Amino acid sequence: MAFNWKTFRTRSGTAVIFVLVMMAGLLWNHWSFFLLFSVIHFGCWYEYQKLTAGFEPDYAGITPFHRFGVMLAGYALMLFLSGDQLALGGLSLHSLGWWMGLLFFFFLPIIELLFARRIQPKNIKASFLGILYISLSWGLLLDLRCIDAVWTRANGSPFELGKVLPLAIIFSIWINDTMAYIVGSLIGKTPLSVISPKKTWEGTIGGIILSVVVMGLIARGFGFPIVDACIIAAIAAITGTIGDLLESKLKRMAGVKDSGSFMPGHGGFLDRFDSLLFATPFVWIYVRAFMEGW
Repeated sequence: MAFNWKTFRTRSGTAVIFVLVMMAGLLWNHWSFFLLFSVIHFGCWYEYQKLTAGFEPDYAGITPFHRFGVMLAGYALMLFLSGDQLALGGLSLHSLGWWMGLLFFFFLPIIELLFARRIQPKNIKASFLGILYISLSWGLLLDLRCIDAVWTRANGSPFELGKVLPLAIIFSIWINDTMAYIVGSLIGKTPLSVISPKKTWEGTIGGIILSVVVMGLIARGFGFPIVDACIIAAIAAITGTIGDLLESKLKRMAGVKDSGSFMPGHGGFLDRFDSLLFATPFVWIYVRAFMEGW
């Protein structure tokens, strides 16, 4: 097959813009991180609802109050999980999320009863799963970003744990994906799952191992605790792979190739962040359970 330069330029240009926007949002400050993942939050919700309607036709008929109300209810959860560093005047986003959550908890069911032609438990279940899948994950990632602990390197220079943790998860997933593709291309023979036929056990295991090794080396170079870095990399690589398979399953059920088209040549929000969505809660559990002493 002839090399398609037009497609290559489109994918390359989109990838460069994506990386620049991501790094600016991740590294600038708490607010840039919050705004970046606010956009990602609603983008993921839009695609999740579209995918769900693809294999649950009744879900396509939910009322606008349900459609947008559940997005905002999920956003309230995300705000609630933010730290005290994010405040507008004297009101923290944490408090704002609490009051928004109470409002939606009382009024969404009432509005659904008044305006829905009939109450469908499976539609409510799908929306609730969306809150767990999308809003809870981004809320927990925001919570990690708002950790104000400072770690001091061996040379005496400090770094913010809250800035490092999201980067550690993202880099672990990127390294795992890249290495899994390379190893799978070279020696992969055993299919991992019928959901994603191109993935192999050899590539998957190789990607996880190399992700742990590379993140351990990076941690050593930057003075980050190597054991914690390796454990976070292993958790992110393993659960991120599961998250990728889960999103592939949703797309297969909906009969689509990509979840969306916001990135020409690369798919949609869920295509880009499926691994991070699934990995974040598990890394959060590790950090809060075993790294609280920082």
